[in-house]
Amino acid sequence: MTGTYTLYSMQASGNCYKPRLAMHELGIPFRIVEVVKGAGQTTAPEFLSLNPNAQVPLLILPDGRPLSESNAMLLHLAEGSALVPEDPYDRALCWQWLFFEQYSHEPVIAVARNWLHLTPGGRAAMAHRIEEWQTRGHKALTVMERRLEQADFLAGSGFSVADIALYAYTHVAGDADYDLGLYPAIRAWLARVAARPRHVGLEWRPAA
Repeated sequence: MTGTYTLYSMQASGNCYKPRLAMHELGIPFRIVEVVKGAGQTTAPEFLSLNPNAQVPLLILPDGRPLSESNAMLLHLAEGSALVPEDPYDRALCWQWLFFEQYSHEPVIAVARNWLHLTPGGRAAMAHRIEEWQTRGHKALTVMERRLEQADFLAGSGFSVADIALYAYTHVAGDADYDLGLYPAIRAWLARVAARPRHVGLEWRPAA
């Protein structure tokens, strides 16, 4: 479809949810190409020519250029919008939370969710990792809790791509056995994000 964003996506993936949510927030039309986990689609030569890292999400821009990495997509899609803070320091804080998400949050909470919730037999196979995931995941959630005890959103005074990035896997952290009841500020933030007029859930996808 010429002139439209195309997103290669797995519906249950939080990383794929991020650009879906951002594009809906921003009113950007796009179409989905659903990728089935384990079906070999991301290792096909045609896909590898677009993303040699063989992963989704993958965003194809209207001019045909490919863009990988979910947080890079957020920054590209939100350029010039209210989802990127204008103040230089607040913008740097936004970047800070995006880096935190990919380094300290997603590698633990998303990985634990994949094995404990999405992968058949994963809980038994990875039982030896659960204690480590709990320790590291709760450390990341505590960092978020401390910030959200002081502010409604993560970067600056308003909702930003930092909130989209961290909402994606935090709101389903219970799938990986994390007790969000321990984090009242996070739960209040999750409710604020979900109450936004343009918010859509993980299950949402654009009409064909």
